[in-house]
Amino acid sequence: MSKQIVGIICCKRLINDVVAQAVLERYITNTVPLMGATPLLIPSLGDILDIDAIAERLDGLLLTGSASNIDPKAYGDGAEDAAGPFDPDRDKAAMALADAFLKQNKPVFGICRGFQELNVHFGGTLARDLSTGMREINHHAPDGVSYKEMFEYGHEVILENRGALSRLYETSRINVNSVHFQGVGRLGDGLEVLARAPDGVIEAFSSMEYGAPVLAVQWHPEWDTPNNPQYQKLFAYMGKVLKTGTLEV
Repeated sequence: MSKQIVGIICCKRLINDVVAQAVLERYITNTVPLMGATPLLIPSLGDILDIDAIAERLDGLLLTGSASNIDPKAYGDGAEDAAGPFDPDRDKAAMALADAFLKQNKPVFGICRGFQELNVHFGGTLARDLSTGMREINHHAPDGVSYKEMFEYGHEVILENRGALSRLYETSRINVNSVHFQGVGRLGDGLEVLARAPDGVIEAFSSMEYGAPVLAVQWHPEWDTPNNPQYQKLFAYMGKVLKTGTLEV
């Protein structure tokens, strides 16, 4: 039996001052093998792609993290002081791809930016900077640390009772990394909260609103996955969701 194919969205990146469509390799090597699937990269170039045809041919979609932020205009925030960088082609492609896959009853998974994109897709908004104000915890490492230290910074999350992640881990609390300034403002319609940070910030959600599974996390389970059984277990679960078309696995 051939493996199921998961589409992984790309971002616009500058490589030696040349524009490229790319995705960090860990979003490929540390994810789909654990799902028991095979990857196919999808460029964020919606104007030249047949999005519906892509969704028809693939079995699921992974919206990755990225260094860019979603343009606030996408969720009704017209503020001119929003912090970039922005990738409007990625914004447009992510929304179109999520829409197409869900309409065809195919699973959609999100990590960090992908988590935020799905919240916006479901009509939610984003808090543009969680570092402002007095918060119980920080959601991003301090300035000046190395890239490795940035992704190793983290905190505890509280799993919602009887939610998919609570059932998966059979516990009420797990530790995750935390590499985000933005987060959920207003939760999108039809999304079920699966995890919150101690300060109440939503860290994971799911949905079967459109008859297709949606599962997204604000943290980065693709980071150092070979050495983290918890993250391995999450991607293995996503693989089961991919095969069954339901979160009840």
